[in-house]
Amino acid sequence: MKTIAVLGSTGSIGEQTLEVLDCLGGYKVLALAAYKNIELLKKQIIKYKPELAVVYDPDAYKLLKNGNPPCDLRCGEDGLLAAAACGAGTVVNALVGGVGLKPTLAAIGAGSKIALANKESIVTGGRLVMDAAVRGNVPVIPIDSEHSAIFQCLASQTRAGEVKAAVSALRVTASGGPFLHTPAEQLRDVQAKDALRHPTWKMGPKITIDSATLMNKGFEVIEAYWLFGLDTERINVLIHPQSIIHSLVEFIDGSVIAQMGLPDMRLPIQYALTHPHRVKNPFPKTDFTKLPPLTFATPDTERFPCLGFAYDALKQGGTAPAVLNYANEAAVSLFLAGEIRFSDIPPFIEKALNEHTPKEDYTISDIEEIKAYYA
Repeated sequence: MKTIAVLGSTGSIGEQTLEVLDCLGGYKVLALAAYKNIELLKKQIIKYKPELAVVYDPDAYKLLKNGNPPCDLRCGEDGLLAAAACGAGTVVNALVGGVGLKPTLAAIGAGSKIALANKESIVTGGRLVMDAAVRGNVPVIPIDSEHSAIFQCLASQTRAGEVKAAVSALRVTASGGPFLHTPAEQLRDVQAKDALRHPTWKMGPKITIDSATLMNKGFEVIEAYWLFGLDTERINVLIHPQSIIHSLVEFIDGSVIAQMGLPDMRLPIQYALTHPHRVKNPFPKTDFTKLPPLTFATPDTERFPCLGFAYDALKQGGTAPAVLNYANEAAVSLFLAGEIRFSDIPPFIEKALNEHTPKEDYTISDIEEIKAYYA
C-alpha cells in the first residue's frame, strides 16, 4: 500500500488528485490539508480516513474541531508542516501561493517524493528547494501541465549532462488567457468576473488571474529554469490557445518533441504519481479528427508585461523572484477585492522589483521577510 499526503485537497488540483487516486487504487491517504473549505474537507476525511487533517484558517479550524473529526486535526502553518513531514511516500503540494515553500522543504526533509503543483515554491525559493532535493536524493516531479510535458519529452535523455547538451530550447505553451485579443486600452476596465473566465482550464481564482496577466506563464519560466537547469535564453513562451500541445522541446539537431493531450489536469497528476510507469485510466482520450486547428503565436509583452517582469527577476536572481511572487500575490488580492484595476497589477509589481536590491545568498528567513512585507 502506497502512502500519500495531499496539501490543498479542497482546491481544483487537490480534488482531481483524489479522483486520480480513486482510479489508481492502492493508496493510503495519510494527511489532507485545506485552507477553509471545511464542508468539503469533512467529506474527504470520511471517505479517505486520513490520520491527520489540517485547516489553515483558524476560524474554520475551530468550526471543524467542534465537530470532533475522526482524526488528528491541526491548524495553520504548523499543521501544514506536520502534514508535509508526515512520512508519506508522496506529498502532493497543491497549495496556492508562497505559503507552499516551507511545506515543500519539510516534505523533502522527510524524504517524501514531491509531486509539485505549487509553482510558487520554486519561484520564491528555487535554489533552496532544488539544493535540498539534491542533498536528500528526493525526486521533484512537476504536476503543472507544461512542466510535466517537458519532463515527459526529456524522459529519453537519461545520461548525466545529456539534457543540457542536447536541448536547443524549451517552448512553454500558454493559452493566452481570456484577454488574448483584447486591445490594451480596454484592459484598464476589465472586471474580475471577466478575468476569471479562463477559456480552456478550470482553476482557482488566483491562478486564473495570473493566467489573464500572463504572470502564471512567467512563473512557469522560472520553474522551468530550476527544474531543468537551462538558461533563460533557451526557455521561450509560445501562445497556443487550444491548449492541446502542453509544451515542446527542441533539440540541437532540429528535432522537436511535443507532449499532447486534452486540457485535463488529471493526466499530469497521474503521471507524477505513477512515474516512471504509465497506467490506464477512464479519462477522455484525444480524438485528433475532432480537434480544432492548432495555432501558435509570440506573446505580446507590451500588453502583458508581467511575463517580461518574470524574465527580469530571473536574470536578477537571488530574492528578486520572491519579490515578484509576493508583490503579485498582493496585487491580485487587491484586484479581486475591487481595490485596484486589472491594469494596475503590472505597475504594482514593477515598482516592487525596481525598489528591491536582490540578495543572492538568501535563506528561508529572507523569503519570510519579503512575504511579511507584502502580507
